[in-house]
Amino acid sequence: MALFGLGRSARPPANDGPRRRVEAWVRPAAGLDEADVVKVNEILCPDPACPGFETVILIMRPGERTRALKVPKPIAAVTQADVADALTG
Repeated sequence: MALFGLGRSARPPANDGPRRRVEAWVRPAAGLDEADVVKVNEILCPDPACPGFETVILIMRPGERTRALKVPKPIAAVTQADVADALTG
């Protein structure tokens, strides 16, 4: 039975390495601790003015507004310098 996804195999996990690498650079650069949450995602921007794929970094700290950073390139191409620039920009 394929109703509601039953009986189908799950999708294979995505390559998580680049996302985890970027997250590992964000934590110390932003002075975050274990209570803080970092989410890193790659999106395809439909706006013609966008570079195509971009990396969005969300920093969520208890009691504070979520901070969103954008790097105009795919996750796999993001460097530690890109993360530092996004944090200061």
